[in-house]
Amino acid sequence: MPSPSNDKEFIELGPPPTGDASPGSNGRMLEAKLADDDDAMPERDSWNSKMEFVLACVGQCIGLGNVWRFPYLCFKNGGGAFLVPFFFTAIFAGIPMYFMELALGQWLSVGGLGIWKIAPIFKGVGYASTVMAFWLNTYYIVILGWTVFYLISSLTNDLPWADCDHSWNTPRCRSAYAWNTLPFNCTDGSTWFEVNVTKEHNASVIPKLYSGYNCTQNYDQDKFISPVEEFWTKNALQITNGIDEPGQVRWQLALCLLVVWVMCYFCIWKGVQWTGKIVYVTAVFPYILLSILLVRGLTLPGASEGIKFYITPKVEKLFESAVWVDAASQILFSYGLGLGTGVALGSYNKYHNNVYKDAVLISCLNSSTSVFAGFVIFSVVGFMAHSQKRHVSQVAHQGPGLAFLAYPSAVAQLPISPLWAILFFLMLLTLGMDSQFCTMEGFFTALIDEFPRTLRRRRELFIAVVCAVSYLIGLSMVTQGGMFVFQLMDFYSASGITVLLLIFFECIAISWAYGVNRFYDNLRDMFGFYPSVFWKFCWTISTPTITLGVVLFSAATFKPVKYGNYEFPGWAHAIGGIIGLSSITCIPVYMVYKFLATEGSYRHRVKILFRPDFHHDGGRLSMHQPPAYSAIPRTDGAVRL
Repeated sequence: MPSPSNDKEFIELGPPPTGDASPGSNGRMLEAKLADDDDAMPERDSWNSKMEFVLACVGQCIGLGNVWRFPYLCFKNGGGAFLVPFFFTAIFAGIPMYFMELALGQWLSVGGLGIWKIAPIFKGVGYASTVMAFWLNTYYIVILGWTVFYLISSLTNDLPWADCDHSWNTPRCRSAYAWNTLPFNCTDGSTWFEVNVTKEHNASVIPKLYSGYNCTQNYDQDKFISPVEEFWTKNALQITNGIDEPGQVRWQLALCLLVVWVMCYFCIWKGVQWTGKIVYVTAVFPYILLSILLVRGLTLPGASEGIKFYITPKVEKLFESAVWVDAASQILFSYGLGLGTGVALGSYNKYHNNVYKDAVLISCLNSSTSVFAGFVIFSVVGFMAHSQKRHVSQVAHQGPGLAFLAYPSAVAQLPISPLWAILFFLMLLTLGMDSQFCTMEGFFTALIDEFPRTLRRRRELFIAVVCAVSYLIGLSMVTQGGMFVFQLMDFYSASGITVLLLIFFECIAISWAYGVNRFYDNLRDMFGFYPSVFWKFCWTISTPTITLGVVLFSAATFKPVKYGNYEFPGWAHAIGGIIGLSSITCIPVYMVYKFLATEGSYRHRVKILFRPDFHHDGGRLSMHQPPAYSAIPRTDGAVRL
């Protein structure tokens, strides 16, 4: 009976050939066949150095969510007190899952589809993550297109969103910083009237003219529209009234989107040997820019008030379930779990690399970056509140509102404002770029490893075709009604309940179906030691409990997506639901298909489908043998582990 070789490559032998060939000639025929297969299929790449792997992982999991979602969630959910559920979830769910994904990829040296040979019934999880990664790649990159548009718009002496003197501005345009032009609201307790500021009656004269009244200036958001908002809605987006009014393609945004797709393509087209060089820039540069922006932010008037509001603990918030759900969601999303990216990045490692230490280090860096970015953002938010004479809570935003409304508004008030705008949007671009092309790498690695003979030698062409198709789909999000399509994609396709369910099934498939003890044996074979028993507890109990709990709470409190005050029609929600189900339904559908396609009794099918199966028709599968198993003969003459 053949046995696995010393280098842990597994060679499967098919049924013996018929005819007059002798055993010796049979061996030579097999040897020649394997040599031909090696010549026909290019070898799989690997990282040039450990540093490239670490930087790629840092770039993948540290993205826009660290900058525009975490700071807002922190101040919204109790300031410094929010760090308690945040780090609790990171320790008992986020870091364990991140470690599991990297370790799986490194152990099996294969992408997000190939790893499910260890539990064939759960291969639908791999298909679900691949579909979800495709949707994420298609809509996430639109944000980078908007970023490029703003970056180009910043290359001017005066920022175009700083005032109301442009063709796209309306009579309602008024800056929240232009206090010398805002009307006065005067009252004596029984009567009220408004006094407009004019050349004759300026802001310093009016209080004296109406000394018997209490006259104050307020920026009425129902009456005025800021120039930064009009630049965003009427120039950048030229947004329509709803999703049923798609309008025309914004050619400027379409061109910016094309630029980003071309950049991402050339970041990954040659494989990790080339990608590993790109991450030296895309992973490190954002930290340099964040540090520069923090120093500038701390020197602004009002910065201390913003930071105080950001970190002041509100302990009573810890007793609200929604706070814990927000913390869990942020952790699981920010690590990029469930999309096969961690598996793909780990799969290019050397077999005995200590990915245990790497996973913990990268996870801690990810969470620390979120906290660090909060100081950068809220130092500027405090300046905004100070300049607008409003409370910090009234100017704090999350998501695109922070990137394209709040921060640009503050930057416009700074000396040399174009410089700070350029630095800010460069930071967003580099943060988003490495997250984007690393997620793309996870998607392409899964498919190329699944069909290596067809796709590996045609990698560049295959990636180009998928990028072109994704770009064409993305054009629907850079039309005048594209923001509404983007909101649907963001809400339904690769976030919320769907990705949490995916993480839940991934965790239980490894820890319960394959077996956490078997997985520990595999880790020992790689590292030379057993990891702490703490990880067993997380993989079998805490992580599934947390993810399933968040899913149930999110389902119980589900509210349909809205954009501002706009409510989407029912047919739009139906399309969004179909997009979301297109990924997660792969899990049960594949289970049913695999069960029906497998021959034998019910008991035999269950035994086969939950048992690791490294059978691979067509020659040799470069995969490490799980030490917990020995080679046993199969009835068809092959060898199964």
